[in-house]
Amino acid sequence: MIRLRAAGSWRGIPMMKSKVVKCPACQKPGEWFEGKYGPFCSHRCKLIDLGKWLGEENKISEPLRPDHFRGYENLPKGGHLDEAEPDES
Repeated sequence: MIRLRAAGSWRGIPMMKSKVVKCPACQKPGEWFEGKYGPFCSHRCKLIDLGKWLGEENKISEPLRPDHFRGYENLPKGGHLDEAEPDES
């Protein structure tokens, strides 16, 4: 289910749609990307997921190979992604 919301922007990227997704840890549906812990519904679920990665319950099944990147060679540079976030204090 996609809900429309007032147009806004995040780092200059227009945002118009808010999508209801399931929390990866507890499967509770909500607009988690809008919140502080997105895609998780809470700090608790975020820590549960981190614990699964640290305990190797979740892991990447195989090393990345050059052919995994085929098709992405001509993407535009993402220099803006390396900029520090503004301090909100």
